[in-house]
Amino acid sequence: MNIIVLCKQVPDTETKIKLMPDGSRYDEEGIKWVLNVYDEFAVEEALKIKEAGKAAKVTVLSMGPERVIESLRTAMAMGADEAIHIWDPAMAGGDAYTIAKVISKALEGREFGIVLAGKQAVDDDCFSVPGMLAAMLGIPQVNVCSKVEVVDCKVKAYRDIEGGSKQVMDAPMPVILTATKGLNEPRYASLPGIMKAKRKPVEKLDLAKLGLGANDVGIAGSKTKIIGWFLPEERKAGRVFKEGELADRVKEVVRLLREEAKVI
Repeated sequence: MNIIVLCKQVPDTETKIKLMPDGSRYDEEGIKWVLNVYDEFAVEEALKIKEAGKAAKVTVLSMGPERVIESLRTAMAMGADEAIHIWDPAMAGGDAYTIAKVISKALEGREFGIVLAGKQAVDDDCFSVPGMLAAMLGIPQVNVCSKVEVVDCKVKAYRDIEGGSKQVMDAPMPVILTATKGLNEPRYASLPGIMKAKRKPVEKLDLAKLGLGANDVGIAGSKTKIIGWFLPEERKAGRVFKEGELADRVKEVVRLLREEAKVI
């Protein structure tokens, strides 16, 4: 059995995001790009399954411009065997539907038992691609997995639900699973792993190789459209009450909560 892991390169969560003057998108200048944290859990789980002798190969797949190869190399330095890089300029600006369509084409004819992905990307929080991909491929999916067991040709996936309980789901392979925090602790890439990653194969796919046209992808093929971006309002500075007796300060805080903040 082979495992495919979907990876997305996203802005580092510590990066300060700036918008373009027209609000059409965010400015990519100066952004530090990293592998999506939930995808790290997915890569680690794939490697654990392989190390347990239940998978033969782990392939990481990402869609995006040339810079995403850096994140694919990160995943291969962790231990993934090979990578698939999908990109064509016409794919820029596509929504979750077009991304899932492209990935489904890339997976056609490939042998795999499990597709692993992070439950969401930390940049757009769309939470949609794995579900759409499962529908396009006609295979089952289990979202937000906190534990995965592979037995014969089936997967047992555990999901944390309300009240501290776990929902346990059995699914036949092939299946799509999405990883959440707590599934595992992603390993750090070792120096030998980093050196080996530079020599591991990266397969390149574009529109021609996927059998898609420019109208199938990107903005032209999207079902949704982003009409604008805006940043949340900056928080106002907090107020510190130092003067006066404690009882008087408490009364003033209560008054402000009632009359200004109007929360009580």
